[in-house]
Amino acid sequence: MNQTVRNSYLEAKNLYAEHGIDTDEILQKLGEIKVSLHCWQGDDVKGFLFKDKQLSGGIAVTGSYPGRAETPEQLRQDLEKALSLIPGKHKVNLHAIYADTDEQVDLDQLEPRHFSKWVDWAKAQGLGLDFNPTLFSHPLAEDGFTLSHPDEKTRRFWITHCRAARKIAEYFGKELGQPCVTNHWLPDGYKDTPVDRLAPRVRLQESLDEIFKDEISEAYNIDAVESKLFGIGSESYVVGSHEFYMGYAISRDKAICLDAGHFHPTEVISNKISSVLMFTKQLLLHVSRPVRWDSDHVVTMDDELLEIARELVRGDFLSRTHVGLDFFDGSINHVAAWVIGTRNTIKALLRAMLEPVELLRKLENERDYTSRLALVEEFKSYPFGAVWDYYCATKGVPVREEWLAEVKDYERDVLLRR
Repeated sequence: MNQTVRNSYLEAKNLYAEHGIDTDEILQKLGEIKVSLHCWQGDDVKGFLFKDKQLSGGIAVTGSYPGRAETPEQLRQDLEKALSLIPGKHKVNLHAIYADTDEQVDLDQLEPRHFSKWVDWAKAQGLGLDFNPTLFSHPLAEDGFTLSHPDEKTRRFWITHCRAARKIAEYFGKELGQPCVTNHWLPDGYKDTPVDRLAPRVRLQESLDEIFKDEISEAYNIDAVESKLFGIGSESYVVGSHEFYMGYAISRDKAICLDAGHFHPTEVISNKISSVLMFTKQLLLHVSRPVRWDSDHVVTMDDELLEIARELVRGDFLSRTHVGLDFFDGSINHVAAWVIGTRNTIKALLRAMLEPVELLRKLENERDYTSRLALVEEFKSYPFGAVWDYYCATKGVPVREEWLAEVKDYERDVLLRR
């Protein structure tokens, strides 16, 4: 290890220790946190199940940066490169359209065997897998409705697909020895104001109830449901609103997924975490960076990311929260996007863990708001970067921006030759 990195860490360690903060213990805890990297950043949400299918369902990727993955093998190669530059052992989040198979199968015909190569790879890499049924970019979703569709036959197709997805997730959990989080999101909604807001939600509730009737142990699969405020093509009404899924998750004992881009532009998910976890056992986060709308920009170290991390740490919610990423930027190097977003997420959690939470809580309870504010502000300039550098060095990944040179070399030697 670089001696400068070690010495800087020791100085920071002593400074934090003055406030009773044990940096060695914190780094041990940080190493136990798994972030779920979303596979769809690597190929602009194309998937491999349907060749040449155009992206639809209110989802758009902008940019044409060269080198995106075009095969499952290339995507796994790119993920390996990204993960080699990120400290810790993590998970990879798959959508159903990323099945690795030569068979011509539709979404309702998918089985665990279509993902066996992903499981073999995850075992070899020491990773977990998460999963999502894919309810977009399909002919039966082109009119904007899936599980809430008024046509029973169409609805049945999507119910069958989602039930199959849970079986695949169960397979992941059993094979990899850790739960797979299966997130259910659908694009259903109207472009203009509907007359009947209730009927689609009744149909969605009935569909979800049927999907979840297969009992699967949470040791293998954890179900989550994800809301959205609006989308392209569903600007006026979304069936799966936040209120709908809050009620559904609480009454059915499911996890709620909070996506940073799925609310009003001035609304933040950090302020919802404590309320949600009062009434649900588990929470799934899709950490993203909306810019005016659900534009899914690469996660940066902005105020909201820090507030999300602080809320998880201050509320002692980490053990009940599954942290996943959700962005797709086609305008920059696809591997670099993963590295930047994931390192920032972990770094934000570290910054939150390095605060004197108990002291701050004590000051708040004593109504000493002056001292609370003073300490919160002063700790913003404490040397968390020295602790982060040391953590990266101990995990065998590049310190600071050293990782960028490796990505540039990989781009030259691998990505640009595709």
